[in-house]
Amino acid sequence: MVIAKRARIYDALALLTVIIVVGFDQWTKALVVENFSPAESKPFVPLIGHYLGILYIQNRGAAFGMLANSEGNILLAALMIVAIGVVLYLYFRMLNSGTLAYKLIFGLIIGGALGNLIDRAHNGGYVVDFLSFRIPEINYYFAIFNIADACISVGVFLLFVFVLFGGFRHGEDNRKEREASPHPLSSSGQKSGALRTTEQDVQS
Repeated sequence: MVIAKRARIYDALALLTVIIVVGFDQWTKALVVENFSPAESKPFVPLIGHYLGILYIQNRGAAFGMLANSEGNILLAALMIVAIGVVLYLYFRMLNSGTLAYKLIFGLIIGGALGNLIDRAHNGGYVVDFLSFRIPEINYYFAIFNIADACISVGVFLLFVFVLFGGFRHGEDNRKEREASPHPLSSSGQKSGALRTTEQDVQS
């Protein structure tokens, strides 16, 4: 009972994470489109010194501008289908188990994926990217990205770290152990029955 209730709370927090990520992602994109349109018409606007700022572009590729050509779009669609399938499969394996950390990680990944999917559906195939990270001193300019990209990247990195150190396997082992262990009431009932049998044997 307690374990099932805790699992439902974790799933609810994962759903809340998805909602927050999608909402914040769409809100920031709407602000950028409203204040910096048309795309690539305004110079870099610094947020943190000259290292992180806003530079609005329309990205028809994947995260960070990858696969932006026509052949890349076909590959991108296939990769997105496979990735979503894998994420959903892993999540449903932990639907009634798994740690809170895993649920929040999947919330970040799913929320980021949904944010960009909503963008593509609404904008006719492109995603609004606007965060530009650069280090001018060494002539380094990272690909322009958005909040959804950042959440997906952080989520995938954390998932990799957890899997690498056995966190997912540990959660699965705990689930299997709970399923294999007898119910407390059933166990107590068996003990009571065994006790009564012993008492009858003594009396006879």
